[in-house]
Amino acid sequence: MGYSPNPYAGFLRHHKSKTIALIAPELTNNYFIQAISGAESVAQEKDYHLLIYCTNDEFAKEESILKHLQNGRVDGVIMSLSTATQSYQHLNDLIQSGIPIVFFDRICHEIETAKITTDDFTSGFNATEHLIQNGCKDIAYLSISENLSIDNKRKQGYLEALNKHNIEAPASRIIKCTVDEKANFKKIKQLFQSDKIPDGIFASIEKLALTTYYVCNELNINIPKDTKVICFSNLRTAPLLNPSLTTITQPAYEMGKQAAAILFKNLDKKRSLIGNENIILKSELIVRDSTKK
Repeated sequence: MGYSPNPYAGFLRHHKSKTIALIAPELTNNYFIQAISGAESVAQEKDYHLLIYCTNDEFAKEESILKHLQNGRVDGVIMSLSTATQSYQHLNDLIQSGIPIVFFDRICHEIETAKITTDDFTSGFNATEHLIQNGCKDIAYLSISENLSIDNKRKQGYLEALNKHNIEAPASRIIKCTVDEKANFKKIKQLFQSDKIPDGIFASIEKLALTTYYVCNELNINIPKDTKVICFSNLRTAPLLNPSLTTITQPAYEMGKQAAAILFKNLDKKRSLIGNENIILKSELIVRDSTKK
């Protein structure tokens, strides 16, 4: 007869919004787009809507979004922290309001829940050793944030690989970058204008690798002849760059899919508290021309 039930009335009756939220620090990064696609595939199977929120890597915006979600707008949250997040009361407040959280990639160790990450330490080690095996002896690490566990693990892998091969790791070779692209450009440019330019660059995220390309182009520094570049990235155009970019590629789609599967498993059981669980997926080293010997 053409009757269409009112979904909001159904939500009130069953005390479910049939909606989950995914909170990401940025949407220009192909990694997060793939993770969203993975989570959405599970949400569709469960007949749920997926709301996407972007914090733009700002703590205040992250805090505001979680406060907004406490009113029951969503049944659960999948999220990756901003680089500026140092306090976690807003996360605890959301869980206390009965809304479970699952973290992926940029996780919070202080909150007891499920966390989906990649093998950041091992991948950081492998990335650095790959540069060493291709002739690099002076490798700089471009860090995005000391607040993030993924950055610290990647840096630890970098330092461990240098130590294994008896290569010094001066503090001046660890460049502390931020979300400010202009400031990052200036820092990386200063690195290449020093008395001795590094013969290898390990970028913790793809933005910093792309900034390195721009700097090298401006200063007429040849990649990979003068310096080699590797980074964590799911950039689809990595093979099309000049030179093509060697990457540590994360299983982003699978990470988003697993995060959603765990969230729904607990929603089906009507649990607001998710037990502590650490799931580590393997990333893949894809060798291209930017690290060519």
